[in-house]
Amino acid sequence: MRSYPFKDIESRWRFYWDEIGLFKARFDGFRQKFYCLDMFPYPSGELHAGHGRNYILGDTLARMKIIQGLDVLRPMGWDAFGLPAENAAIERGIHPVEWTRSNIAQMKHEFEQWGTGFDWEREVSTCDPDYYRWTQWLFLELHKAGLAYRGEAAVNWCPKCGTVLANEQVIGGACERCETVVSQKKLAQWFFRITDYAQELLDGLDELTDWPEKVKVMQRNWIGRSEGVDIDFPLEAGGKLSCFTTRQDTIYGATYMVLAPEHPLLDEIMQSGASRELEEFVERERKQSLARRWEPAQEKVGVFTGRNAINPMTRALIPVWVANYVLFEYGTGAVMAVPAHDQRDFEFATKYSLDIKEVIVPGGKQPGEALSQAYEDEGVLVDSGPFSNLFSQEAREKIASHMEEEGTGKRALRYKLRDWLVSRQRYWGTPIPIVYCQTCSAVPVPEAELPVVLPEDVAFDPTGKSPLLDRKDFLGATCPRCGGKGRRETDTLDTFVDSSWYYLRYPTPRDKKRPFDRELVNRWLPVDLYIGGVEHAILHLMYSRFITKALRDMGHLDFSEPFGRLFAQGMICMDGVKMSKSKGNVVSNEYLVERYGADTARLYTLFIGPPERDAEWTEKGVEGAHRFLGRIWNQVTEFCARSDAAAPAPAAAESVRASDQVALRRKVHQTIRKVTDDLQSFHHNTAVSALMELSNEIRSYTRGLGRSATDPVLKEAVVKFVQLLSPMAPHIAEELWRRLGGKESVFREPWPTCEEEALKEDSYLLVIQIDGKLRGKITVPESTPEAELVALAKAEGNVASHLEGKTVSDTVLVPRKLLNFVTR
Repeated sequence: MRSYPFKDIESRWRFYWDEIGLFKARFDGFRQKFYCLDMFPYPSGELHAGHGRNYILGDTLARMKIIQGLDVLRPMGWDAFGLPAENAAIERGIHPVEWTRSNIAQMKHEFEQWGTGFDWEREVSTCDPDYYRWTQWLFLELHKAGLAYRGEAAVNWCPKCGTVLANEQVIGGACERCETVVSQKKLAQWFFRITDYAQELLDGLDELTDWPEKVKVMQRNWIGRSEGVDIDFPLEAGGKLSCFTTRQDTIYGATYMVLAPEHPLLDEIMQSGASRELEEFVERERKQSLARRWEPAQEKVGVFTGRNAINPMTRALIPVWVANYVLFEYGTGAVMAVPAHDQRDFEFATKYSLDIKEVIVPGGKQPGEALSQAYEDEGVLVDSGPFSNLFSQEAREKIASHMEEEGTGKRALRYKLRDWLVSRQRYWGTPIPIVYCQTCSAVPVPEAELPVVLPEDVAFDPTGKSPLLDRKDFLGATCPRCGGKGRRETDTLDTFVDSSWYYLRYPTPRDKKRPFDRELVNRWLPVDLYIGGVEHAILHLMYSRFITKALRDMGHLDFSEPFGRLFAQGMICMDGVKMSKSKGNVVSNEYLVERYGADTARLYTLFIGPPERDAEWTEKGVEGAHRFLGRIWNQVTEFCARSDAAAPAPAAAESVRASDQVALRRKVHQTIRKVTDDLQSFHHNTAVSALMELSNEIRSYTRGLGRSATDPVLKEAVVKFVQLLSPMAPHIAEELWRRLGGKESVFREPWPTCEEEALKEDSYLLVIQIDGKLRGKITVPESTPEAELVALAKAEGNVASHLEGKTVSDTVLVPRKLLNFVTR
């Protein structure tokens, strides 16, 4: 078999597609639009086979939509700000912008090698001032609407480096750079009020019918809507502790309370005189990194505060403890501990010999039996005063009403979702457009003065301290409100802010007067198809949804959701592990394209398995895809080389020829239907399988029958095959299309349509049973009457032997499927 010359054809056709503007959206309004968007990547350097799945999936569907005549918008850009570039700059002694731009150039080259088509005239980069000017505009709009505010929050702090660290920079409780023990520090930082949209973000998930259910479940859990009661626990020494619970039915079993180490009551206790043990514990826990504090598997430890609270239902005194398993970031930073019905409380109470009181039992269980673990489900209340013998759900309602009547509690609705902290105490990010003035406090920079440009001529040192802190020319500013002396904000924005609105910029990426054309964006959005990894299921998608809703409420948009359809592709693995540079198990794009060609890499990536699932990459599989393309090349080029004067099929074979033609035509149109449906429903792997089957059918049709190039059925099969192949393996398909006589690009031809007439079967397989047991199968013509079917079935060898000596009392026919003989 001759190997097809992929090196000769692939670069040529990529240049041609650029020349004819194949991937340029027309925006003419005459055709149906299709906005196909891949999550834009962080420019980290060389791409590998694992990255390809995302972009090849999108490219395949975009090409199909182009052929179907839609106006396709498929842009690409770069999520270019962020900590990795800053770290790389420190490690390599280069500037983040140099590192970022070189990576962009490399990745753009590799995108082109894959043959993934983007409208590069719409390219954006979040580190470009022409882009982040409008990210700053977004900040100002949110500030104007009261959705951006300044508040205090705890951060990971390295005292030696003098900088804030992200959770991933804290290794074993120490700074990854200098190994100094990391502590928590409270800093004034900027937030977005995403909690104002908590319920709408939750309700909107029900309308996203084309999103994966697992993604919606993850978002629902992150928002975490809870209905419960805010309960006041009086303190023995005066005052009260408030906590929120969804399980007020367990309150008779609350035997102690637990505070987070940051709870303000602890400051009061320590000021008035506390045990040394308590002071040391609180100090130690407050220094723990946030990453460590949020680790659920850590050992649960605590100290008695010396104070007691009063259970408002039992009136019993219960001790107040401080422990490491309560987070101040959630709720009020105080919880009622019910060790019999919460496993964390059970473990803590067991360790410190605290009371464990069972107040809910499952049906049939007798109270008083020793517990080996907490019972956390619902059940029947016991030892719960007037609420005993009630089921949990009824008890919750009655206890909530009782507390409201007594003034000890109030029904409440809470969310786990917290406001979005957008400040980053680092250099490589969008400057926050705020000036601090001693007279006017924090003042927004006027829109006319945007962008606040991030200075690029800065020096990096290994401490990680932001170089902006030493730039007097950047720090110095005039207060926009009073004209007095001011100082610029040196924090930069979280990179999720950059990516929360980029899909709005693509229709008008060079507009210098506004972030987007409102009329155009409202016509082209929501995005019709958004493709990306499930790792972005929560933060990026949640933030984008929030920003879209906020911009709608400010009058900038007419829609509420940014992405109509979402597809989250699975990971590519090797030896059972996700393909990644850090794991040393990557297959480089350069290697694949050089050895096998882009179409082989594309076809194998599509064929490797259902695209929503993880898949194992093998060299053997790549070689198989390459051989398949080689067979296609030979099939089509040999067809093209045949003379129109080729000898006709022998006369004896004419009847076979006619039936073969019908069968081949049927297979062609079955394949048209299947490939069309499979590509649109993201069953790319079965679309490739269907083409493999059609290729085999064509080979069987031509083998030994002297088929001529003038055979209309064979010609239709070959032509339709190449068209169906084109979105998946575009380079070889374009070349073969021209060899078949195509004058224009295969992507300018109409997409094949399925003819219902060609799908009709002239025969079918009839299953034969005797008393419900399978005894035979026969193929019969479509028009065979029932009486003849019965006779043919009885004559089948195995059926005849099993009917011998028996009397058929009845026959049951399921048309075109099954015939059952009932005997006695």
